[in-house]
Amino acid sequence: MTLTRVKLEQFTAFEDLMVEFSPGVNAFIGANGTGKTHLMKVCYAACNAFRAHDIIGNELLGSFLPSGRELGRLVKQPASQASMAVYAGDREVSIVFDARRTRTQTHAGLTIASAYIPPKEMLANAPGFLSLYAAREVHFEEVYRDILHRAYLPPLRGPLPAPQQRLLDNLQKAIGGEIVSRVRSSF
Repeated sequence: MTLTRVKLEQFTAFEDLMVEFSPGVNAFIGANGTGKTHLMKVCYAACNAFRAHDIIGNELLGSFLPSGRELGRLVKQPASQASMAVYAGDREVSIVFDARRTRTQTHAGLTIASAYIPPKEMLANAPGFLSLYAAREVHFEEVYRDILHRAYLPPLRGPLPAPQQRLLDNLQKAIGGEIVSRVRSSF
């Protein structure tokens, strides 16, 4: 299952946004400060909520790490409330909240695997980061921990499923090269 649509109202940088995703690879291009990273974090949080049957508010807090871990900090000012909804076909994960409380939350259990590679490159900082993150209060969103967990997983057994193989083939064609996975044993 893949994400098909995102709807944001008064959420961080967005007053009113509706994005319909095309099948396959989607690219976000825009000037700094227009919300590309926030849109990616919303999608990532929704995939985690779909997969883990978690409450989307918890996932948003972990992905955005707003000051004081207050969801209301994600409301675009001067609005009084925000909403977000992410769809995977006919399934939805959504939330409506204001500065004081969450009004509604819904989620539907699906398996959507995702990897969000944040703008800050973390692989070079991987040694020691996971144990530091687990033991100390460090000011990094959960996406940094998650990418390291996923980046150092060994390859799956057997051939790639057909959709992943097509994506890999398309990426290799686009870059004019080969993508090679190497697993480090030092982690």
